[in-house]
Amino acid sequence: MSEVKAKAGLEGIVAGDSAIAEVTQQGLRYRGYDIEDLARNACFEEVAYLLLHGELPTKAQFAAFRSRVQSEMKLPPQVVRAIQDMPTSIPPMDMLRSAVSLMGHYDADAQDMSKAAMLRKSERLLGQLPVAVALWCQKTAKVAAMPPDSNLTLGANLLNMMLGKKASPLAGKIMDGTLILYAEHDFNASTFTARGITSTLSDMHSAVTGAIGALKGPLHGGANEAAMNQFLEIEKTGSATKWFNDLQTHNKNNPNSKKLIMGFGHRVYKNGDHRAAMLREWSMELSKETGQGKWITMADELQALMLKEKNIHPNLDYPAAHAYYQMGIPIDLYTPIFVCSRITGWCAHIMEQLEHNRIIRPLSDYTGPALRKVVPMAQRG
Repeated sequence: MSEVKAKAGLEGIVAGDSAIAEVTQQGLRYRGYDIEDLARNACFEEVAYLLLHGELPTKAQFAAFRSRVQSEMKLPPQVVRAIQDMPTSIPPMDMLRSAVSLMGHYDADAQDMSKAAMLRKSERLLGQLPVAVALWCQKTAKVAAMPPDSNLTLGANLLNMMLGKKASPLAGKIMDGTLILYAEHDFNASTFTARGITSTLSDMHSAVTGAIGALKGPLHGGANEAAMNQFLEIEKTGSATKWFNDLQTHNKNNPNSKKLIMGFGHRVYKNGDHRAAMLREWSMELSKETGQGKWITMADELQALMLKEKNIHPNLDYPAAHAYYQMGIPIDLYTPIFVCSRITGWCAHIMEQLEHNRIIRPLSDYTGPALRKVVPMAQRG
């Protein structure tokens, strides 16, 4: 038996040290900077630089960083062909998982574990992932190809490339802000997956591929997609209250197949996710431009019910759903947007893991049969 008995899901267990992000009941900080301060006073590329390089950039450092990332906004021809050959029926996250694995085959730095090479790969992936998402939109939604604009933020460029047209300045600004909010979050499931892979001294592309697989799940990155599908169900029902009550009846009558209400609860933020309040504010601002305030009204009604009946607050995925929907983004692309943001946190953690590496190998408490003898085949009946 292990010395420390962990709860299911390793809840409450400190699994290591990190100088990248601090997650507390009071909020979230990236390398000492409050998330709201960053989201209101910096663009995503500044935050990406902070996470990858350790400090906010000077004007010269920022210009050079943006130039390097934008120069990497292209894919090897072999990866482009592979994406074009993938069936349109697969989830976009499966496309990204395979694309990143393929990117490693054509990256000259792929097997180089030096700090300089790891930084180059991090910046390269930051530029390549939006291009892969855009290429998928061109393939599946038949949108026009939109080259990145060197004067726009990465978030605005990503939105334009996904839509195949120029979005409003407000939508581009909000998209860039969501990338800041999603960029990093301590030892979450996908980040811990990446660190576990890295701890074996595997390569960065393998670690990121594994992280994408972890993020795909609806209990992690896929929750924003599930939350929007939930809003669409509520719209058909006509009332968040009716939808909520119907769900409670279903769960009571079907205890073995209960349905979760997505976009609520958090392992750490028991009194509410501070990022969610910011994004709700931005989505409300966006609704004045789109005329789609009904989603926020609906979300607020369900949020009030959840607080009253379950004492559970929404997390970041909840307002992200209606913000992205107002921008016209297909629902199955919400989680790939998450990848384009969280690549910064993943790469920062991959590099941090290597700095003081020890293979991650926890113990388990055995719960199977006691010691027993093998009965020869002839005697087993």
